[in-house]
Amino acid sequence: MLEGILLVDKPEGWTSFDVVNYVRKIVAGIEGRKPRNVKVGHTGTLDPAATGLLILCVGKSTKRVPELIAHDKVYEVELRLGEVSTTADKEGEVTAVSDKVPTEIEITEVLKEFTGQIQQRPPAFSAIKVNGKRSYELARQGKAVELPLRTVSIYNIDDVSYDYPFLRFTTKVSSGTYIRSLAVDIGEKLGGGAYMSNLRRLQVGEYSLEKACAVSDLNEDFLKEILA
Repeated sequence: MLEGILLVDKPEGWTSFDVVNYVRKIVAGIEGRKPRNVKVGHTGTLDPAATGLLILCVGKSTKRVPELIAHDKVYEVELRLGEVSTTADKEGEVTAVSDKVPTEIEITEVLKEFTGQIQQRPPAFSAIKVNGKRSYELARQGKAVELPLRTVSIYNIDDVSYDYPFLRFTTKVSSGTYIRSLAVDIGEKLGGGAYMSNLRRLQVGEYSLEKACAVSDLNEDFLKEILA
């Protein structure tokens, strides 16, 4: 039976589970089993609008999922200022709320406030369970969802590029950090609103996007070689 760690560059528009199911079907074909009997798990969800490193564990390696989920992560982030989104990203209903143009000095000072250990409220449109149901399921039903604050760590915010309305940077964060929430909080501090307009995951622990394969590379021959 195949087993091991598989690094995939998740494309935009695919859910993390789409990638898992895609790999599961290929492995099932190799092993001559039904897909539902093949163990494949991911180690940290990427939203459909996000791209980048998705780590999959196959076979007996699924035992490592909890360990890998706990790793720190590095992201390349883009925020759009002056607008807000119902989902805190470009997938939601976007509304213009302000024409204020923050100065570069304001940007620098606000970003400093979000470096270190901070309190963050996860977005309503998230996979966190509330009374047995996913938060996003309740939010889609129009039910008010306010998840409890959690403590997360933003280790750094680097490579800052600002060209209003877009603010771009890279950041290393602890497990459990929501970049969508970070976007909303930064927008509120700047006094004009913001949402996450683009996100790419570059690293998880020691695993780098540079060594990830494209979905188009995933076939029986490739997986036999990687997961032998």
